[in-house]
Amino acid sequence: MSDFEHHLADVNGVRLHYATTGRGPLMMFVHGFPEFWYAWHRQLSEFGRDHHAVAPDMRGYNLSSKPEGLEPYAIGHLIEDLRALAEHLGHRRFTLCAHDWGGAVAWAFALRHPDWLERLIIVNAPHPAVFHRELTANPAQQQASQYMLMFRTEGAEAMLSADNFEALNARILQPLVAAGHLTEADRKAYLEAWGQPGALTGGLNYYRAARVGPPSSEGEPARGIKDDAPAASGFVVHVPTLVIWGMRDVALLPGNLDGLEEYVPDLTVRRIDDGTHWVIHERPDVVNRHIREFLAR
Repeated sequence: MSDFEHHLADVNGVRLHYATTGRGPLMMFVHGFPEFWYAWHRQLSEFGRDHHAVAPDMRGYNLSSKPEGLEPYAIGHLIEDLRALAEHLGHRRFTLCAHDWGGAVAWAFALRHPDWLERLIIVNAPHPAVFHRELTANPAQQQASQYMLMFRTEGAEAMLSADNFEALNARILQPLVAAGHLTEADRKAYLEAWGQPGALTGGLNYYRAARVGPPSSEGEPARGIKDDAPAASGFVVHVPTLVIWGMRDVALLPGNLDGLEEYVPDLTVRRIDDGTHWVIHERPDVVNRHIREFLAR
């Protein structure tokens, strides 16, 4: 972690911690749940060679502010965090690269602020209109998304934090360590990030504020992740976009790629057949190559 500079930025009413390296055009890398800036350390090293590469801790995570309540985690605030951070860093246009919940925010950012983006790069994060369709009409995606309903419950923190975050450790970290994709030091860094006071609640509040998930047994309808102040363009993304997808993702299924071209006219899709949801850890060189080729267009 000492390979990068670390700073704090007071933007949009919160304090965001970020790691940074390099000089040049801005590339911002945005993590999802339950990660933190370090998820992108291999991309920071690669793209910091010719870019100003920046990876923030999103609000609610690790060393960034953790506002109380649900309203501060509405997607409109998350969008403005990224825009304000780019402005704080002295950039008016940038390339946005994001995964999972970071990808949900990045899609929404591209819809609301296309003029701020040179390019959009998404890794295993569904477009909001496509995800709403899948949650509404695809039984397989509905089943795969049941965890979202659990994450929204009052007991989610207790379940996920028990025995030093054993549920998250066993599901995410240990398989990656066993396969050689993360080191034991990486695993400890994640446990430390999860253990920051309020960090687990901050991450879970993304799900709660959006009320995202499949239909519930109580009769609540499916709901995707949408910006409550939609862009005039509707759901069409007018930014050159690369989507990288680990095809063995068991949480966000490959059906989220079907029909994506209807919403993204300038679309490049790269499928990684042996990658899971955690493909940026499993195949960092392949991910970086696809990004390099996209940047060189």
